[in-house]
Amino acid sequence: DGKIYDAYVIYPKNHTSEANFVEYFVYQMMPDILENKCGYKLCIYGRDIYPGEDAASAIEKRMQKSRRLIILLTQQLINSKEDAYDQHIALYNALVQNDTKVILLEMETIGTYGNLQESLRFIIKQQGTIKWEEEHTVHPQSPNSKFWKQVRYHMPLTCRSS
Repeated sequence: DGKIYDAYVIYPKNHTSEANFVEYFVYQMMPDILENKCGYKLCIYGRDIYPGEDAASAIEKRMQKSRRLIILLTQQLINSKEDAYDQHIALYNALVQNDTKVILLEMETIGTYGNLQESLRFIIKQQGTIKWEEEHTVHPQSPNSKFWKQVRYHMPLTCRSS
């Protein structure tokens, strides 16, 4: 299908104390589980987009070469203007061009979805979110935990391992 990545990951990039866990999740847990244990290839901004590259066109190209978009929903991402560009491109590709499936990971309680942009609310209404509830995740590092099984269910079939 001409795709290089199984998923492009969108996450808040501001460096606040709340973001520390999100960055750990994006740079450590996701690659460990999805890449090392399940054989997927992720595209993560800051790891797979290089310094000096035109960020806007790099983001767009990487998304087009990805089979899925994984969006980590946090209060910070919802309220951030900085992360809006890749979100807009992602949602445009998913909804208008209808060529990319979106996986929404709710990393903290969002509460009412009223503050979300309409396109995100539409996707949530269509398919819901996968909630990260660390206290309910017995083995968060295990690919067989309920959370990771749900994520893998939405990932492309081609390289899914059990």
